[in-house]
Amino acid sequence: MADQGPRRQGGSVTAARAAWRVVLVDDHAVVRAGYRRLLEDERDMSVVAEHGTADQAYAWLCQHTAPGAPAELMVLDLSMPGRSGLDMLRRVALRWPTLRVLVFSMHDNPAMVAQALRAGAAGYVTKGSEPEFLVQALRRVASGEQAVLSPDVAQAPASPAAMPPHLALTGREFDVLRGLVDGLTLDEIAQRLRLSSKTISNYQTIIRQRLGVTTAVELLRYAQEHRLFVA
Repeated sequence: MADQGPRRQGGSVTAARAAWRVVLVDDHAVVRAGYRRLLEDERDMSVVAEHGTADQAYAWLCQHTAPGAPAELMVLDLSMPGRSGLDMLRRVALRWPTLRVLVFSMHDNPAMVAQALRAGAAGYVTKGSEPEFLVQALRRVASGEQAVLSPDVAQAPASPAAMPPHLALTGREFDVLRGLVDGLTLDEIAQRLRLSSKTISNYQTIIRQRLGVTTAVELLRYAQEHRLFVA
């Protein structure tokens, strides 16, 4: 992009590239409005779109972002109606590998962080973080840094032997687990993930085997013990 004169970064004004184009994806309009006000106070960032679902954001990207286009930025929530943020991450990574995505989520458990980074996120910031950290994290992600984490989720990962079983689930298995813990039926999960009910049933069997549980009650207890999907 062409230069647009000076910008502020870290309290100083320097000559710079044009503002980073940022897309906001969160199902709460009030939260998006807060993001927008925060980011548009920064001279090196411009919010160009905001969406309440992953499907809306994906459709917008299809219309406005060519495959292989220069990297831009997305702030993405994980918990939204319809397709999950994790599914959105995987789709973005396949079609727009240069799009830099920063997850901004209420979930602070290691499982969600690990799954997001595995799916293609360049960083993960919790909604309990200071507003200025979100801005700093976006700049770090824009500069090409990987695995930018807010302090509350930046603990060193455990050794493989000490990792709980759910951290070894694939992305799709984790999506199904989330639906099960949310209390959805197999048909509802199938509709959400656009898969057959039989496929979801097979996933359920695999998940229970990997987590060492045999009933829905045991699965829910496991999720509660490991603080899965709980802010």
